[in-house]
Amino acid sequence: MTQRTIKEVRAYTVRGKGADYHDQDGYHWIDDHIATPMSVYPEFRQSRQSFGINVLGTLVVEIEADDGTVGFAVTTAGEIGAWIVEKHLARFLEGRPVTDIERIWDQMYRSTLYYGRRGVVLNTISGIDLALYDLLGRLRGEPVYALLGGTVRDELQFYATGARPDRAKELGFIGGKMPLHFSPSEGQEGFNKNIAELAEMRERVGDDFWLMWDCWMSLDVEYATRLAHAANEHGLKWMEEALIPDDYWGYAQLKQQAPAGMLITTGEHEATRWGFRQLLETGVDIIQPDVGWCGGITELIKISALADSHGTMVVPHGSSVYSYHFVVTRTNSPFAEFLMMHETAEEVVPMFSPLLLNEPVPVNGRLVVPETPGFGVELNPEVPRDRPFTH
Repeated sequence: MTQRTIKEVRAYTVRGKGADYHDQDGYHWIDDHIATPMSVYPEFRQSRQSFGINVLGTLVVEIEADDGTVGFAVTTAGEIGAWIVEKHLARFLEGRPVTDIERIWDQMYRSTLYYGRRGVVLNTISGIDLALYDLLGRLRGEPVYALLGGTVRDELQFYATGARPDRAKELGFIGGKMPLHFSPSEGQEGFNKNIAELAEMRERVGDDFWLMWDCWMSLDVEYATRLAHAANEHGLKWMEEALIPDDYWGYAQLKQQAPAGMLITTGEHEATRWGFRQLLETGVDIIQPDVGWCGGITELIKISALADSHGTMVVPHGSSVYSYHFVVTRTNSPFAEFLMMHETAEEVVPMFSPLLLNEPVPVNGRLVVPETPGFGVELNPEVPRDRPFTH
């Protein structure tokens, strides 16, 4: 391949659905009285949008090579991320060889340490990194998974995250992860309602279907421990993200106190190999990095290798094609997450619709990752996008 260089980097924002899947209009299960760290304040319990979970919006990063080929990726970072791309990080890309992915990542990370390290800055770095892989795959005519060493299995199998695990079972998924609806601030009544919901869903799906809880950083160790033991009677497979991400010591304690056989999982809001090193030392059973938030594929490779050395599974947070191309190349990622973005979680729809075209979805809970170059998707030209900054 002729050595191509990066001609231009562009950053766009999109409102409504897309990579910021919390940016929903009207009723959606993902915004219906779900326990959060803000549940301690009654006025912010009913809707996650009420405290601003949807304020960022989608960031689209385009990277154009000197021959006109364009790679792109999407993540959650909005106008803040667009500013970081255009005003700070573009200098480390333009004029560089497309293959300088490791060098570019290192320079982006080191140059933002004083205001970054996690959060929206790492989301932005992740979006750039994913766009670089998409561009390289397009230039080479290969899917991203081929750039990562090829597949270790013929197809992916999925569990579904949504409000209807019973429907997920009918659709062929291997398990269903439900949002936890009631937080510790809602007392024993809320505790009892959580257990009742789990018991009812267990009756619907039978004994052999996985049921999991996504607690979304809303619990404390004492409540999580009590909840885990009560849920154990109903065959809860795992408890996810029970505590805030920075409470590594709490995760170690919860892992020790949880019922034998119940998995303690987390990592959706963790970032970089250093954050995951500390998390892995707690003994959690599964880490769940989001490839669009943790540092991109360049960093996820390192995170996964570190987890493999601990004997810990890596099941990335649902991020559509961006995680599929990674999971299919790793033996310590035996299955994948699919976010049910249908309003009532009763149908399989593309996760980032309508932003992406050709976005694949599981059929009967399974998916063969397409051989299309790059990540295999295109931006929908009918979705409005704005370039708020230039450089």
